[in-house]
Amino acid sequence: EKFDIVKKWGINTYKCTKQLLSERFGRGSRTVDLELERQIELLRDTKRKYECVLGLARALTSHFYSLLQTQHALGDAFADLSQKSPELQEEFGYNAETQKLLCKNGETLLGAVNFFVSSINTLVNKTMEDTLMTVKQYETARLEYDAYRTDLEELSLGPRDAGALGRLDTAQSHFQSHRDKYERLRADVAIKLKFLEENKVKVMHKQLLLFHNAISSYFAGNQQQLEQSLKQFNIKLKSPGAEKPSWLEEQ
Repeated sequence: EKFDIVKKWGINTYKCTKQLLSERFGRGSRTVDLELERQIELLRDTKRKYECVLGLARALTSHFYSLLQTQHALGDAFADLSQKSPELQEEFGYNAETQKLLCKNGETLLGAVNFFVSSINTLVNKTMEDTLMTVKQYETARLEYDAYRTDLEELSLGPRDAGALGRLDTAQSHFQSHRDKYERLRADVAIKLKFLEENKVKVMHKQLLLFHNAISSYFAGNQQQLEQSLKQFNIKLKSPGAEKPSWLEEQ
């Protein structure tokens, strides 16, 4: 049984390798679904661009977290000097309060941006990747289909003795099996691409609205609108003084 499995694998590998080389050197024909291939290439291009956005958003959270840490330390320094410098107590005091407020709003913004990063990461590395895995299976099935189609066509042009007819029947059976697999996976890819596009639009509509509202509210100094943006998307921040590590430390 193991020998038969290895034998079938070897024959299949040989036929597929032969077909692949034949296509690359322009000697063999290749089955092409132009519309599906266009959609697949568009998905790969979209994934590359979204990966770039994801990388930039992660860099933003890292830099902004460092800024908040600096502001927090600066606020503590101002507060300490306010207690120890009677002649500048008021000036140090309101600067300390300003830095504390900036940190509070910054942590809220950081929560929104992290939610954005998490959602884009899921879209790119789970949803899109799952579809591309099906695409890879489809492309393998397409190569196998063409390999066995070529094999059948070559046998059909050969002699028609008893042995040849037996091989032709076997080739026809293998061809039909691989054609069914190819057509099934082609349909699967088409369906997944359709659902992925719908999901992508839905997710990005929500995330881009969140990102815009949170960023614009923060830099406009609108604390109420910033907090409302998080409530709108059901984003919960950890309560102050929590002993658990921050979301950034958990990444």
